[in-house]
Amino acid sequence: MGKEKKTESYNNDSGSYNYRMFKFYNRKFKINEVTPTDDVRDAFCQFAVGGGGGGTDGDSSDGDGSTGVMGAEQLCSFLDDHGESTTVAEAQRLIDEVIRRRHHVTRFTRHGLDLDDFFNFLFYDDLNPPITPHVHQDMTAPLSHYFIYTGHNSTLTTPVPLMKCLKSIRDYAFSSSPYPVIITLEDHLTPDLQAKVAEIFGQMLYYPESDSLVEFPSPASLLHRIIISTKPPKEYLESRNPIVKQKDNNVSPSSEDETPRTEEIQTLESMLFDQDFESKSDSDQEDEEASEDQKPAYKRLITIHAGKPKGTVKEEMKVVVDKVRRLSLSEQELDRTCSSNSQDVVRFTQRNLLRIYPKGTRFNSSNYKPLIGWTHGAQMIAFNMQGYGKSLWLMHGMFRANGGCGYVKKPNFLMKKGFHDEVFDPRKKLPVKVYMGDGWRMDFSHTHFDAYSPPDFYTKMFIVGVPADNAKKKTKIIEDNWYPIWDEEFSFPLTVPELALLRIEVREYDMSEKDDFGGQTCLPVAELRPGIRSVPLYDKKGEKMKSVRLLMRFIFE
Repeated sequence: MGKEKKTESYNNDSGSYNYRMFKFYNRKFKINEVTPTDDVRDAFCQFAVGGGGGGTDGDSSDGDGSTGVMGAEQLCSFLDDHGESTTVAEAQRLIDEVIRRRHHVTRFTRHGLDLDDFFNFLFYDDLNPPITPHVHQDMTAPLSHYFIYTGHNSTLTTPVPLMKCLKSIRDYAFSSSPYPVIITLEDHLTPDLQAKVAEIFGQMLYYPESDSLVEFPSPASLLHRIIISTKPPKEYLESRNPIVKQKDNNVSPSSEDETPRTEEIQTLESMLFDQDFESKSDSDQEDEEASEDQKPAYKRLITIHAGKPKGTVKEEMKVVVDKVRRLSLSEQELDRTCSSNSQDVVRFTQRNLLRIYPKGTRFNSSNYKPLIGWTHGAQMIAFNMQGYGKSLWLMHGMFRANGGCGYVKKPNFLMKKGFHDEVFDPRKKLPVKVYMGDGWRMDFSHTHFDAYSPPDFYTKMFIVGVPADNAKKKTKIIEDNWYPIWDEEFSFPLTVPELALLRIEVREYDMSEKDDFGGQTCLPVAELRPGIRSVPLYDKKGEKMKSVRLLMRFIFE
């Protein structure tokens, strides 16, 4: 499993790779033919015409049904058996697409799938994905009923003009999903700048008619809308400007927190808006004042009033009947609070929003474990998205659910009063079967994993969820094979499948060094589709690999 210098070549005639070792001799490895597994063959034979079990009798030269044909009605029956409701027309569209990809010359004369076509159909992750690829959850509940895909402000970056940021959000906010974008601002803006926020977003900006909300609106009611979440201006001024406190509370300012000078405010304006401060003429000022009268006050533009604990977290989490808000906690504060007051956290998040942010020492853009927040109902687990690692893979996995729209409905038991009225089955199990993998030979050089032989792949699987569900399994190592066939089944007992994630990682065994990374994915268990599925893998940064995927089967008991 060494990494010394070597040469390699591919012999197309014999279907093999030659690995030259130490300039003395060659090692030849044959590429195994990619063939359907027994389960794939059985499924085809059950439903194909002439397959020994499906639709109608037909000719079969070898008697096992493998030469049958699966037409639209038969594919529709297979998909229905897989738990998917589809039409004959949709099944025909799938057939046409498979034939288009595989049979460029004969695609106009074929009307069904043979065994190889069916096998390839199962391996096309865009046609046979492991989870539902579109939005399918109820999107009419209040925002507090959803986990929300949330990014944290980047660390150690150069300043960016505020106007440039806001315009970028305006232009690209809904390129991936039409559901609302919540902007968490630490704006520190002077009043004359605050109105410009409304100018930039225009009708895209949602704000309530009243100063505070009794209940948050739903994602469905906020399509293509932008929401601001920040401290109201008065709260900010009181926390940063002692003179305001002196006016209201007759408190003397401290020497450490002096009022900013006019010149400093002007410099701030220039820096944020990438423009020089210029004095305005009297007529310009009058025009602006007239237009300002028609604009809502900045405080009105804040839909989600935010804040950090001023006293104890327990006191801050007391639920107010006629008002909803957002509370922010650091990851350490969340750990402490969940250890001592877990019921209060769940009760608070049933109506209010809870945002968790990384501790300040994560200068390398690392992340914390998100499950503790999710299991207590925290909607906004703010992550450093510019890094990568296992925690970020879990975040990606959770939000692949519900069509990747950025909003995932919280489990019903988290929305009920307490933990004793839960709606899940504590005896539930998730059997997972890993058949095979393919695509590495297309995406990597033939000596990427091993200098002297094909790779030795194995698959690791993890259930990440509530503590009682956490588990890991590992397949055997398939040596010297670019096309590993494990054909192994594992069973994971689950108590809270609604919060469980299935993390999958492929590694290449190395005797002398750390095992090489071969791809990973993370999938929400509650979204898994039963049956045989194509599971695409991703690189360490979360980018989808071009060709690498696994063929797996999921069964729910």
